Amino acid sequence: MTAEVKAVVTRKGQEHTGTGQSGGCVRVTGVGPEITPATKLWFGKVSNDPGYRSLPHHHGEAETGGYVLKGFGRIYFGENYSEYLDMEEGDFVFVPPNWPHVEVNMSTTEELVWLTTRTPDNIVVNLPDVEDATLTGFRRA
Repeated sequence: MTAEVKAVVTRKGQEHTGTGQSGGCVRVTGVGPEITPATKLWFGKVSNDPGYRSLPHHHGEAETGGYVLKGFGRIYFGENYSEYLDMEEGDFVFVPPNWPHVEVNMSTTEELVWLTTRTPDNIVVNLPDVEDATLTGFRRA
């Protein structure tokens, strides 16, 4: 007989911080197998300080949904990361599995905050880094 699965509230300040990281892109888990009974879902907050970016990475087999809660972000992708999508507060984005990309905060003064969900889990596969100059329009704080 299986145990009953119950709802769990993760309180502010009790998030799991031992998640996969990628350079200046910081992820914390609100819902995931590390702190809840979830087995097929990861949901968390991802942030980039002003003028910071992630390392090039992908999320393995995971499908990712993101929502820009605060700030102005850009996702670079494609050959030499020469293509990009811009997003601002209120925008949603779908990131397909195994899709190499770089997430950046385009502001040098304001934090970028995403709400992000993945299935089946928070998979982060870091790739070799690229020079900042490769990323059109990006500049550090």
